[in-house]
Amino acid sequence: GAGPGAGQARTRGRPGREYRLRMVPARDPGAPAIRGTTISPDGTPIAWFRSGAGPPIVLVHGATADHTAWRTAGPLLAGDHAIYAIDRRGRGASGDTLPYGIAREYEDVAAVVDDVARQTGQPVDVVGHSYGGRVGLGAALLTTRLRRLVVYEGAPSPDQRPFQRPGVLAELEALAARDDRPGLLSAFMTGIVGMTQAELAAFRASPTWPLRVAAAPTVIRELQTESAEEAGSARFADVRIPVLQLAGGNSPAAFIEGTLALDQILAHGRVVMLAGQKHAAHHTDPVRFVAEIRRFLEATTEP
Repeated sequence: GAGPGAGQARTRGRPGREYRLRMVPARDPGAPAIRGTTISPDGTPIAWFRSGAGPPIVLVHGATADHTAWRTAGPLLAGDHAIYAIDRRGRGASGDTLPYGIAREYEDVAAVVDDVARQTGQPVDVVGHSYGGRVGLGAALLTTRLRRLVVYEGAPSPDQRPFQRPGVLAELEALAARDDRPGLLSAFMTGIVGMTQAELAAFRASPTWPLRVAAAPTVIRELQTESAEEAGSARFADVRIPVLQLAGGNSPAAFIEGTLALDQILAHGRVVMLAGQKHAAHHTDPVRFVAEIRRFLEATTEP
């Protein structure tokens, strides 16, 4: 079921690491068959769903999503990789602990990376979409087991300017206060992600829409945090691993500008523009999306 929103917290898990594996029913073709749990340093259980075999990749979804955001691209990657798709805290099969801070999410992903590295005996790659890409950047500062990182439109906004137009956050907060989750999700997708009304209508018809609606309140805390110093570009100047940034050629200008600005300060960064795409190429052009990831992960030299 869906996890709690921004105003709720689940009971903490016990300290330390643990693995709980069980078979779960497949939701769709190629769906993960094994579910496990890693306990983050603050005691929050972070669920992950494993599929495929080969070098390990941890997949980190974006705002309002859960691990099912990878239902299209994940099976393609699982053809030659072991995929660990997580539910970020506050949704899906993962827990939550308040107060919220993006640094806790950095710790979550670093903990999963460390656990996967111990299980597989291999370094781990991470692919993060949107806010999940930002979390991946922060995790890269906390673990030595993260080998390469792919960030799809997860860079901070240029000069710490908010991605949203003035007043959007207040509108979203008002919708959250009324617990209008469908309205909140719709306003977020059109006002910040840049969906057209036609794209939103198609999204509402998706089988994952109810899951996204359930997690919609978490977007408030993420928007409040994304412009904070701990989530800003200056912090990521210390990321030393190779980083591939993907961006859609038709995405909002702020996403593209942020991607290019971050690339200027990364030690080993490169940028690939996905022509004709926006913020969801992992669904709208998964073959190209996965091909670019594979090309980067299989490279023998730094970018």
